[in-house]
Amino acid sequence: MKQLLVLLSICAPLLLAAQSYDFAFGMRLGTEWGITGKLRLPPIDENFTLEAIVQSSLQREESMLTLLAEQNFPLITRRINLYAGGGVHKGWLTTGPDEPAADDPFGISLIVGGEISLPRFNISYDFKPAINLSGGSQTFYTQTAVSLRYIVSKRYDIFERPAKRRREKRRDDRQRKGNDPINWRFWEKS
Repeated sequence: MKQLLVLLSICAPLLLAAQSYDFAFGMRLGTEWGITGKLRLPPIDENFTLEAIVQSSLQREESMLTLLAEQNFPLITRRINLYAGGGVHKGWLTTGPDEPAADDPFGISLIVGGEISLPRFNISYDFKPAINLSGGSQTFYTQTAVSLRYIVSKRYDIFERPAKRRREKRRDDRQRKGNDPINWRFWEKS
């Protein structure tokens, strides 16, 4: 019991100090390797992200660019998420002189995974099936990977807080209606 309390006292500050993010960028390692970037878009939804992945396959002579829209589902806190989404991919094949020529792949990708955000790092694991609508050496293949991203912009560094936006909208509405002829908040700039 004492060991469990010691472990919780060490881990709790990490989770409490953890930050969610507006933008994170890093590397992706698994059945493919590459780079990944995630951008949170609160104008669409507080938990909506766009992810771009540039990767090269370890199994095939193929490079790929994937753009994904993902909805995050917070567990316990917003720093621990499950996510799911989909998007499109475009690939480039490199074939040798002895191999049959194939068209570059284009298709749709799905993704499901989980992530945790620590003070300046975001770690995720995902499963990403890809379906080629045209080209490629296969029609369907699966990918799994662990991504380690550095949090470039913490939450609300890029987008303003919703409470601040509502407060400014109410102030603008009052000024338009003329209900507040005297600026009682003289310390605020108009």
